[in-house]
Amino acid sequence: MAAHRSWLLVSFLLLELLLLEAAKILTITTLGGSHYVAMSRVSQILHGSGHNVTNLLYESVYHPDFREEKPSYQVINCHLPEDQQKKIDNRLNLLLEELSNGGFNHPTFVKIYQHYGNLCSHLLTRKDIMEFLQNENFDLVLLDSLDFCSLLIAEKLGKRFVSFPPIQFSFMDLVLPSPLSYAPVFGSGLTDQMDFWGRVKNCLMYFYFSMQQREMVSQYDSTIQEHFAEGSRPVLSDLLLKAELWFVNSDFALDFASPLFPNTVYVGGLLDKPVQPIPQDLENFITQFGDSGFVLVALGSVVSKHQTKEVIKEMNSAFAHLPQGVLWTCKSSLWPKDVRLAPNVKIMDWLPQTDLLAHPSIRLFVTHGGMNSVNEAIQHGVPMVGIPFFGDQLENMVRIEAKKIGVSVQIQTLKAETFALTMKEVIEDKRYKSAAMASKIIRQSHPLTPAQRFVGWIDHILQTGGAAHLKPHVFQQPWHEQYLLDVFLFLLGLMLGTLWLCLKVLGAVARYLSGERKVKQT
Repeated sequence: MAAHRSWLLVSFLLLELLLLEAAKILTITTLGGSHYVAMSRVSQILHGSGHNVTNLLYESVYHPDFREEKPSYQVINCHLPEDQQKKIDNRLNLLLEELSNGGFNHPTFVKIYQHYGNLCSHLLTRKDIMEFLQNENFDLVLLDSLDFCSLLIAEKLGKRFVSFPPIQFSFMDLVLPSPLSYAPVFGSGLTDQMDFWGRVKNCLMYFYFSMQQREMVSQYDSTIQEHFAEGSRPVLSDLLLKAELWFVNSDFALDFASPLFPNTVYVGGLLDKPVQPIPQDLENFITQFGDSGFVLVALGSVVSKHQTKEVIKEMNSAFAHLPQGVLWTCKSSLWPKDVRLAPNVKIMDWLPQTDLLAHPSIRLFVTHGGMNSVNEAIQHGVPMVGIPFFGDQLENMVRIEAKKIGVSVQIQTLKAETFALTMKEVIEDKRYKSAAMASKIIRQSHPLTPAQRFVGWIDHILQTGGAAHLKPHVFQQPWHEQYLLDVFLFLLGLMLGTLWLCLKVLGAVARYLSGERKVKQT
């Protein structure tokens, strides 16, 4: 019976592909690191499903660590003159280093958005690129909502767009139904199970984070004033609400359950790739440790580049206390000369992370807590020890701890002895592995794969001319109507007016009765 349903599903999808005309889709990437990886992957998926995909890529974000086979879809590179580009890249590296060492440092985030706002201004002045994009007459734009420049490009082109934010969805205020009693605000460090003081903190964090968001968005004000005519200048925060669909790079294997609008689709695991056999040299290294297995360590492209000598030294010392082998993504050129590599540790500039997470001998994943890495670990049921540095990494690890899949370690207090004990606890306590496997089952038990859901919804809005039927009216309501403040004020006024009238009537009755009593006494 199950096989029959699967065959019907496959037949339906094939028929739908035959009937659906290929669309022209523009994907935009002006941010680097995991943002580039995410947009590259979704571009491949859309192209593989039969659509004509063009990717607008800001060349400076094309990180060499992510270079693979030449993409089959069209790529348009935008870049600055070499001397100017070098200056900008150096500036960005300094900001990323500052961010890596400072955790969720809001002033640094503001400076980073200011940096990208200036780059966006340059991109919008490129008449050759903007005219080419305009002439292509795309059917749809797919963008990263954290990349504010891509929102302005879509607005300039006058095209419908869908959003695929690669980090925690709660980072942006999207007028989603997010009851503060159980939906934690980004940066609060809370779970969905809050006590009284937790709810107080969540409410205060909501207003604080809203102010932070406004400051970040304001870094594009000068770009908007320069490139949009007066009277037609968009409000950047309002552009977010124009998205036809929101694809969330997570699901309830990781995230807390909360209400969603119909145009919000969870596609956790979308970026996962088919597992390949690992290189023989890595297999030989793993085999040395027999049943003890191995630990995979990968702290992401940004963190790996900017981690300090002290952190490397403490981590290396901690790994030396483990019976497992340790495969560590760490550039040899950045390894401190006076730190001797532990005998059970192998460092490499690049490791096949997905393939190693799927290896039967893996016992633990030490991660920075980036969304892509966390999703891959959940996909393969691997428990984690997280060392979050900035951005959504802290929020991801809050969820990992709440789901009992792993433990978080603060970078400011990371010491070899306690770090080693934490790793041993997660490896030896079978409850972590059981929770990781439970999340894996949740992730993989959907009737459709993340890619099928993603492409299916894209095709849906292409066929129906948009997602107006999926958008609630709340997107058009002013904030005082959304929160029923006008209704509360009316009811409060009605109640106070009724109370005042009752008091007046009671006063009049009291005066009348008092007057009658006086008359009788006389």
